[in-house]
Amino acid sequence: MRLELGKIFIKDVQFGDVTEVKDGVLYINKEEMLSEIGGDEHIKSIDLELVHPGDSVRIMPVKDVIEPRVKVEGRGGIFPGIISKVDTVGEGRTHALKGVGVVTTGKIVGFQEGIIDMTGPGAKYSPFSTLHNVVVVAEPVDGLKQHDHEKAVRMIGFKSAAYLGEAARNITPDEVKVYETKPVLEAINENPELPKVGYVYMLQTQGLLHDTYVYGVDAKQIVPTILYPTEVMDGAVVSGNCVSACDKNPSYAHLNNGIIEELYEKHGKEINFMGVIITNENVYLTDKERSSNWTAKLCKFLGLDAVIVSQEGFGNPDTDLIMNCKKIEKEGIKTVIVTDEYAGRDGASQSLADADVSANAVVTGGNANQVVLLPKLDRVIGHVEVADVIAGGFAGSLREDGSIEAEIQVITGATNEAGFGYLTAKGY
Repeated sequence: MRLELGKIFIKDVQFGDVTEVKDGVLYINKEEMLSEIGGDEHIKSIDLELVHPGDSVRIMPVKDVIEPRVKVEGRGGIFPGIISKVDTVGEGRTHALKGVGVVTTGKIVGFQEGIIDMTGPGAKYSPFSTLHNVVVVAEPVDGLKQHDHEKAVRMIGFKSAAYLGEAARNITPDEVKVYETKPVLEAINENPELPKVGYVYMLQTQGLLHDTYVYGVDAKQIVPTILYPTEVMDGAVVSGNCVSACDKNPSYAHLNNGIIEELYEKHGKEINFMGVIITNENVYLTDKERSSNWTAKLCKFLGLDAVIVSQEGFGNPDTDLIMNCKKIEKEGIKTVIVTDEYAGRDGASQSLADADVSANAVVTGGNANQVVLLPKLDRVIGHVEVADVIAGGFAGSLREDGSIEAEIQVITGATNEAGFGYLTAKGY
């Protein structure tokens, strides 16, 4: 598949009479957008706030971050199976509003939602602090069940991103980047001398608000399968989970997967990037065994020489990660795993809940237990009182002066395991 990604760089976002892009500014008709994304009986109120890099603003609790995109040529539409029909995507042309994020917030859904600070030390940990964020504040009706709440907010987020993405449909992009992955035999014959490299993309699917969706299907219901990398760029994989903020993959991180981007950069030069194998993270041992068996089988089927395996989350999924690593290595295929660490606040504890000698090439997104002091900011969008209960916080995290002491686990994107973050470490 061949996808042209047209990038439209946005330098500011403002409310205006018409939703449009003009001279690098995204203008939003607030009333029209609220009308487009509203109407869910589970939500009693929706409002929009605009925040910009450097603003003294804290957004919490953050449910998801989504980049506005629109499909302008080729089959299907953006976010297939959710906003658009289930046509296979990943070819033609898609336009993206770069520098813009749709951030969903409101009353907490699960205890593992996070924080985005637009300035201060917290901003240095979150890649989303650099965006012009359209914050959708969606407050649920009283007594709403968590799963209904999560679904309502999730859909509002995708509707918002699709609505804003339409503003990019008829804009001439500032930059067009081409991504192409050819069918297996053609790809091998085109670069026979280069090592064949694949990407095993582990998706958080443990249930209880730990869900990821593939073409609208809850991924815990699938067995591992192969995707063209460009399908991911059209929203075939999106977040529906409330796992720890630091290492969850918000939908923005799926659309802008750093590992996929880097593999494409090296494709045809240093490696032959063959494609993506998506697999799930399971609760029960039998399911873990099945998925890791299938993952290793698909790696061998593609004739891969090397594989990068990325995790989402920590703890229980560490077993899925190590199973994938061990079984792929047993097929004679070299692996590199990408994870983060929960090594204790002093960094002295075992980093992963599972380990194996085959996991001898590791990229880390940092130690999520590292403690940080987030100073009081001028404005909070959402509910600051949840600081004591979100993952990474503790009793007394929210101080009387409005500052927050917590582990960086609370910061959205702080230790992202798909290459969309700032932290890493080197071992010698």
